[in-house]
Amino acid sequence: MTRTSIIIDTDPGQDDAIALLLAAASPELELLGVTTVAGNVPLALTTLNARKVMALAGRTDVPICAGADRPLDVPLVTAEHVHGDTGLNGVDLPEPTLTLDLRHAVDFIVQTLREREAGTVTLCPLGPLTNIALALRQAPDIAPRIKRIVLMGGGFFEGGNVTPAAEFNIYVDPQAAHEVFASGVPITVAPLDVTHEALTTAARIEAIRRLGNRAGPVVAAWMEFFERYDEQKYGQDGGPLHDPCVIAWLLRPDLFRARDCNVRIETQSELTRGMTVIDWWGVTGLPANAQVLRHVDADGFFALLTERLSRLN
Repeated sequence: MTRTSIIIDTDPGQDDAIALLLAAASPELELLGVTTVAGNVPLALTTLNARKVMALAGRTDVPICAGADRPLDVPLVTAEHVHGDTGLNGVDLPEPTLTLDLRHAVDFIVQTLREREAGTVTLCPLGPLTNIALALRQAPDIAPRIKRIVLMGGGFFEGGNVTPAAEFNIYVDPQAAHEVFASGVPITVAPLDVTHEALTTAARIEAIRRLGNRAGPVVAAWMEFFERYDEQKYGQDGGPLHDPCVIAWLLRPDLFRARDCNVRIETQSELTRGMTVIDWWGVTGLPANAQVLRHVDADGFFALLTERLSRLN
């Protein structure tokens, strides 16, 4: 089996945590490291949460490095109203004994890309793109060494979820997103348009709760806490499971339908700052710079997630 080597850059967040567990339980993926960024909650909490989740996964072999504690050029916006004051509300996990790697996340990303064979490492950002942009600024030579960037962020047909135009991850650091999308690195993006099809219905949560391992009830509790906000907002059964779509695409791209598009990021407008301007219909004539995921087989997605979570002891 050929394994895909990945670095997950994340700001856990319940859905980030589930994405980490999915990756940790999937033998097709070589998880080289987890890097953290300020986003859903401040950096100290996202880093603590990453350590807790990797301990839950039993993956003490994966280095965890803390990164940027603020966006490039705007004040930090967080999302405790969605994720709770810890970022992982819904269940109390024990304090992790897993130690933090003392390298800065940006240095870890640069070092790993330089040490590994070019074109073999995929970056998986699940939060604001600050660390990725800083790495590209610090070491422009890494850009052609990155196999692909697979990220969760943005929206087009669904609009935004933090403003009418902007999705949270892009809104928090629009300049970083602009630099990443302009980098020339191959990009696959899972926007709200696809993640809003991956809904945590009661039946799907119950199937995970009944897995019979420690992870099942924990993930079910996270889903129930996390979904309440979107159920109230959108008036639907279940909330969208955003970040695991990134890992699911790596494992089963056949579950998704996509289109190559030009994507640009609005960084200036007071009205639309953080908007992903996705040229879905090709009206600009600009070259495509991203593969944009549009639809997902939700039943297949949750079958994959449930089966992989069952592998965790």
